[in-house]
Amino acid sequence: MSVATKSRETPVQNRGATRSKRITFALMTLPGLLLYSAFFIFPVLMGIYYGMTDWNGITRKFNFIGLANYARIFQDDRFLRALLFNLRYCIMLTVCIVALGIALALLLNSKIKGITAYRAMYFVPAVLSGITVGLIFNQILYRAIPPIGQALGIEFLSKNILSDPKLAVYGILFVNVWQGVAMPTLLFLAGLQSIPADLYEAASLDGANILQQFWYITLPFLVPVLTVVMVLTVKGGLMIFDYIKALTDGGPGGVTESVSLLIYSNAFSENKYSYAIAEAIIVGIIIALISAVQISISNKKKVD
Repeated sequence: MSVATKSRETPVQNRGATRSKRITFALMTLPGLLLYSAFFIFPVLMGIYYGMTDWNGITRKFNFIGLANYARIFQDDRFLRALLFNLRYCIMLTVCIVALGIALALLLNSKIKGITAYRAMYFVPAVLSGITVGLIFNQILYRAIPPIGQALGIEFLSKNILSDPKLAVYGILFVNVWQGVAMPTLLFLAGLQSIPADLYEAASLDGANILQQFWYITLPFLVPVLTVVMVLTVKGGLMIFDYIKALTDGGPGGVTESVSLLIYSNAFSENKYSYAIAEAIIVGIIIALISAVQISISNKKKVD
């Protein structure tokens, strides 16, 4: 269309074209909106409703009881104990993932021989499912390591740590970190490669050592990536289920029972479906609040 033709278009024609584009965009968005509503918004709304009933997940008849389930949750010692376990586990997992992820990213970003092969090897655990990794390590910790420890006379390795109430959480943590550090390392590596090399050269000329370069250059530029990693890690720590289900099933003595495992047990083993939904909603709110605080703090420290 030429400039002359465009100039002859009336305001009514322009408005008609704009309206046609809006209708087209709305029609293109409609399938995604319907799917999102059907598989996310509607289930959430139904979950909120069922969380205020006494439904057991089986019968058709149930009563509306308001916020009684939520009131019971904060008086439930089992839920509070599981929530405390999740918070402790979440802190340990976040520290391990962030520290190890940054260390591995710095190593993989260095110029050493065979670095491409190392990058491929460390990422292999990420392609496996959590439940598969948990079942594999369950057999390793139960059948493989104790005989080796007994043969070598090492008392610490002579028993399955998953059967020890004081050490079971560290066995779960080790397996989780072993698999879960791959993706954060990849994100940190991408962040490191986006930092201008000129900054390191200028800092080196000014006499800054390696630690000073890391603290004043590397870390500030990694804050956006660090925010993403921490939010995902905290979410994973608060929702951990598969590793615990495969390794300890909440034992020994319930010391490794997480909130997700408790919700699963209440819903499918004890037929307290509405109560489990209320627990899930509270956990979701806690995750959202913690993530919002993390993002708010990180946004204040990131480099523009």
